[in-house]
Amino acid sequence: MAHLRSRHRLALAVPVVLSLTASLGFLPGVAAATPLAAPAATTTADGPNLSYVVNTTTDHRTIESVKRAIGAAGGTVVIAYEQIGVIVVHSANPDFGPRIRAVRGVQSAGATRTSPLQAAGTTDEGAVQVLSAAEAAKVAKTAEPGQEPLEADQWDLRAIGADKAAAVDPGSKKVTVAVIDVGVDDTHPDIAPNFSPSQSANCVGGKPDTTYGAWRPVDAAHYHGTHVAGEIAAARNGVGVAGVAPGVKVSGITVAEPDSTQLFYPESVVCAFVFAADHGVEITNNSYYVDPWLYNCLDDPDQKAIVDAVNRAQLYAQRKGTLNVAAAGNSNDDLDSDALTDASSPDDSTATTRTVDPHKCFDIPTQLPGVVTVSSTGVKGAKSYFSSYGDGVIDVAAPGGDRYQIPDTPSGNGRILSTLPNNTYGFLQGTSMATPHVAGVAALLKSKYPWASPAQLQLLLKAEADNPGCPTEPYDGNGDGVVDATCVGGKHVNGFYGAGIVNALRAVK
Repeated sequence: MAHLRSRHRLALAVPVVLSLTASLGFLPGVAAATPLAAPAATTTADGPNLSYVVNTTTDHRTIESVKRAIGAAGGTVVIAYEQIGVIVVHSANPDFGPRIRAVRGVQSAGATRTSPLQAAGTTDEGAVQVLSAAEAAKVAKTAEPGQEPLEADQWDLRAIGADKAAAVDPGSKKVTVAVIDVGVDDTHPDIAPNFSPSQSANCVGGKPDTTYGAWRPVDAAHYHGTHVAGEIAAARNGVGVAGVAPGVKVSGITVAEPDSTQLFYPESVVCAFVFAADHGVEITNNSYYVDPWLYNCLDDPDQKAIVDAVNRAQLYAQRKGTLNVAAAGNSNDDLDSDALTDASSPDDSTATTRTVDPHKCFDIPTQLPGVVTVSSTGVKGAKSYFSSYGDGVIDVAAPGGDRYQIPDTPSGNGRILSTLPNNTYGFLQGTSMATPHVAGVAALLKSKYPWASPAQLQLLLKAEADNPGCPTEPYDGNGDGVVDATCVGGKHVNGFYGAGIVNALRAVK
């Protein structure tokens, strides 16, 4: 599949068989100067039909005034999230961005993509190779009493004590983790017992569709969300695999385009955070970055508006009691460095190579305030060779797989085994896979401490984590003799693991 640097596409992502600072003046609640002029006449100029986010103050009169200005500038309102002051707009006027930014009450505005809107099709590209009945039977023969049939291959559960934690407390049905992703196959027998349709939707395009089944993946190539959902809450029901928190609920909020790109555009992600918050979701899992920019730079008006809109939405979710957990990325980037090379953006048209400052250009949603940023580890407890990292950026770590760290399991596969669409199973690796382990442990903590706020849950996650400390030898993740990354920090907090690798058993005791 293309664009492999994305969290949801690089699980290295071919399955194998079997802190933003308060200085950002455009953030909600922070005063921002806005010009007074509005467009005087309706604009009908034709250009590529693009999607925009227009971010305003949250009072109704201002929003209505901005809506009128949007129409005068040649835009059409798709939906207005008045509770956060974000309006999703389509416009074919090539001057729409500059004109709407000149309107009173508009705090930021910009295009959310570089390619025109178009009707999306479906594809069967990237169809996964499923675990055969014979291979599953071979693994099942090694299952010990009390284990799920394929659990012998789930080294990741044992690495964080999730197998033992399930016997103490599998989690509460009053806690829901929403998988914001490419779709979740709720008909899978390992997912169906814990799935919450009332907290699921399709947010592609920025407007929620709650038609029954709208959250399901359009085809087998959109497997990522189903894999993530199984990692979190696959039921202990004598079928297949087990999740980290097999007693909690899981929902699906689809945000990825239904075509082969599977891109996660900002307006869809804004919709997902607001929907989750308004439907009582306690935790969201975000194993992706918001396309089309790997890093969104605040000196670009379009990218600044994207950061603003998504941040408003995720902060709204936090205020409503939702903890947001996100993947750090699979580029082996030091997110605390002075400069990074981004050669993959924009990923919806022609990418160019640029140098960015990760303190001014942000990977979202993972680098937004209050979001739990997750790095990945392999079976040996070492940082996965692909996992991004950074002192003061990573909050916690969890098993995400690593093909160079080989477990003593029936398959000997260092990746993560979980559910796939159409009642199948497969292996993936990536920070995409580490994040649901953290979301699952957070769900166990929320089950035990239902009064805990998102900030308190994050502190609890860090308190129960085990930190191996920085490696004593130079880090060579792929064993080629070249130092791949440098860990900064101490035994308690460092750039590879943050506060440490989460521990499910400690969370429930």
